[in-house]
Amino acid sequence: MGAGRSVVNHPLRGATAVVGIGQTPMYKRGTSPDPEMKLCLRAIAEACADAGLSTADIDGFVSYGADKNDPPKLAPALGVRELRFSALNWTHGGGIPGALGLAAAAIVTGQAEVVVVYRAIAESAGQRLRVAVAQDDTAAQYLVNGIDGPAQICAMRAQRLIEAGGVPRETLRAMALASYFHAQRNPHAVAFDKPLDVATYEASRWISEPFHLFDCSRESDAAVAVVLVSAERARDLAQPPAYLLSAPTGATAGGAGLEESHTPYGSANFAGVARRLWAESGYRPEDVDVVQVYENMTGMGVAALIDHGFCTPETAGEVLTFDNLIAPGGGLPVNTSGGNLAEGFIHGMSLVTEAVRQIRGTSCNQVPGAGLSLMTGGPGDPLVSSALFATEDRR
Repeated sequence: MGAGRSVVNHPLRGATAVVGIGQTPMYKRGTSPDPEMKLCLRAIAEACADAGLSTADIDGFVSYGADKNDPPKLAPALGVRELRFSALNWTHGGGIPGALGLAAAAIVTGQAEVVVVYRAIAESAGQRLRVAVAQDDTAAQYLVNGIDGPAQICAMRAQRLIEAGGVPRETLRAMALASYFHAQRNPHAVAFDKPLDVATYEASRWISEPFHLFDCSRESDAAVAVVLVSAERARDLAQPPAYLLSAPTGATAGGAGLEESHTPYGSANFAGVARRLWAESGYRPEDVDVVQVYENMTGMGVAALIDHGFCTPETAGEVLTFDNLIAPGGGLPVNTSGGNLAEGFIHGMSLVTEAVRQIRGTSCNQVPGAGLSLMTGGPGDPLVSSALFATEDRR
């Protein structure tokens, strides 16, 4: 842990907090007993109950990644008295923390008072996630070149990170092993009671080099929701608040919608977002106690940690080791519920609930004294975002 934050006067810094979290069970892709809308309603109702609020109190909704569960349908099903704000953040998994930022902005500007941020997926009610969020103008460019899945796209970028950036391939393995290690203590994880060792990882089939099977996330059917209110209101509710210090969204000139022409090619496009995150929060990477990093594939998770300043390509092999990435003893505990790889993949939204649990002190892999909890969105997206949560004493 570093020396502590510098003084920052930013209108959103610590002005709102997550006070409720809700999450349905993780079902194997296509096997949910409930349709997507019902999963979504269940997660939102659970988040409200967790906070000690009624679903009727909700007056704002925010999602991302082409979520089809639109607020005009959710509001009457939840008994909402008045819908005052709704928004959908651009881009795919990169938009999760940015959705939190939208919710915070709505609360601070008086557009809403109780805002739920959510994501729901059930393949039986829709399409494969990668199809549902595909942008038609870019999908064709990939398909004509024989690229028909995110693993292949991420593999090209990860291979550049390894070959040109000098990042050891073992850092990818360390992230996968850490995720599966944490999942063994999370009975809700899809990889619970399915430990992973080095030999099994290395013997698993290639998906797209440098990715083995266990480097890749698995789509699940589930829904996740969190409830945000003002910091003042949060103090009177049922759970310890997880204060939102910063949640910027954006892209640098070398990223945005440039597909495979973005620069630097091996990055996760977080350079500008990370710079703003640390400036707005007043903290630095060395102050953070635990990280939930979106890893659709391990290589992109490694790139995101580098982009946020936790290490450089030159020091990645020393920092991103299995022992350093696990709780409770590691210096940089990552994906303490199992993450997208081993807990389940709901477009990354379950990383938010785990980031909040670490602030509450209720994680199944709790980091002792966790006061700053970082969550990073989908790496490599045209727009990306990150969010930093804090306890009362670190606010």
